[in-house]
Amino acid sequence: MIKTLIFDFGDVFINLNKSNFNKQMYNVFGDISKNQTLLNLLNDYETGNINTEAFVKTLKKYNNSFSEDSIIKLWNSIIADFPYYRVEFLKNLKATSDYKMILLSNTNELHINFIKEHVSFFNEFKSCFDKFYLSHEIKLRKPNKEIFHFVLKSNNISAEETLFIDDTLEHINTASKLNIKTWWLKQNEDITSLVTVKNNLLC
Repeated sequence: MIKTLIFDFGDVFINLNKSNFNKQMYNVFGDISKNQTLLNLLNDYETGNINTEAFVKTLKKYNNSFSEDSIIKLWNSIIADFPYYRVEFLKNLKATSDYKMILLSNTNELHINFIKEHVSFFNEFKSCFDKFYLSHEIKLRKPNKEIFHFVLKSNNISAEETLFIDDTLEHINTASKLNIKTWWLKQNEDITSLVTVKNNLLC
């Protein structure tokens, strides 16, 4: 029986412009996937091992024609809209169930600050969760198994009684290996179908 729901954030609740963002990043910084130094930089920022100022200044070294403000604007361009009906879904789920609800997201400081500034109902959204974990604050990130161990241990919950919902298959695979039940949320699915379409997952 499922007692705990662990939710991802991006493309589960808030929509992301991944395709356009990746194209812009490629145009400005080249193929990041083949640049291990840049990959390490992004990982360090997302796990809070470097601060925002150092992150932006280091990125600027890879393209001096871009100002720091332009880099920040580009970095935040991945964030799209946040449909409020998903918050209403969460509020209803919280009011009508006994699930412990946890948010577990690979989110850095620039992105969460941008969201707080532009999403008027952010605090309302956050209050729906019993725990709200962001990678840059806990210094762990998906898909590493350590982040799942951290959440399970910190909340004294059983993997077999937990459902993890994420749009990234790599994250889902790690959780599955730890005996956490999973729902890979695909592009044509919406989190609000959790109860009506995926009711069998909650048994």
